[in-house]
Amino acid sequence: MSEAADIASLTPNVDLARLGSLFDLSGKSAFVPGGYGAIGEAVCWALAMHGARVAVAGPREDKAAALAEAISGSGHEAAGYLLDARRVPDIRVTVDEVAERFGGIDILVNCVGIQREESILDVTEETFDDMYETNLKSAMFLGQAVAKQQIARGRGGRHVHLLSVRSQLALRGRGYSAYCSTKGGLLMLLKQHAMELAPHGITVNGVAPTFIQSDRIRPHLEKPEFRDFILDRNPLGRIGDPVEVAGPVIALVADAGSYMTGQVVYVDGGVTASQ
Repeated sequence: MSEAADIASLTPNVDLARLGSLFDLSGKSAFVPGGYGAIGEAVCWALAMHGARVAVAGPREDKAAALAEAISGSGHEAAGYLLDARRVPDIRVTVDEVAERFGGIDILVNCVGIQREESILDVTEETFDDMYETNLKSAMFLGQAVAKQQIARGRGGRHVHLLSVRSQLALRGRGYSAYCSTKGGLLMLLKQHAMELAPHGITVNGVAPTFIQSDRIRPHLEKPEFRDFILDRNPLGRIGDPVEVAGPVIALVADAGSYMTGQVVYVDGGVTASQ
């Protein structure tokens, strides 16, 4: 064989069919705990619109059911579930129910998370424990329960956890001890999960937004001083939209993200790049 042929053989043929389906989730089943908040809702709709069956779960069963009904009414397949992700037995029961209904769970998108601001001198044990259980402990056991289902099926899978820029950056002048520590812990948790699940063809990644338009932060953004503070430190100079968070999530759970694991994508207008 000639030297030219040897060199040519090192380059694989481009799979055009695969390129055309990089974001196609047809036939996949997605479990989205915390899926009816602003970002979670955008993620659920995006998953469904790219072909996935979607299970929405959260502590407000009425909200989960309403979103599932809206998605189903648009011609997609979805179901709502009651889930308190702070309770490990509830996680296991719900994961089993979703897997039974959809024939397995291919995708986990963990949108569970809360923030309660208290300065370091005022943080209570109750608040810290609640945020730990909601933001970090739940992620551990959601990942575990879904991974058990995926390993048993032997078809690999995708996990994506919603973090925050606060997984990397502290915030001056605000009481973010519990929030930053739990989100930082989640960053390392997903990296470790990625390493342990890689042999099973399961990828684990994170998407970390900064402030995104939602009912939860709207009251804060209506305060000129706070809004100016946020906008002045953001290189793109604006507040993000939930759709802009859903995009990277889809990329990570679809074939487009098949060679990424243990990574965090910061959706922040350039905040973490500039600090």
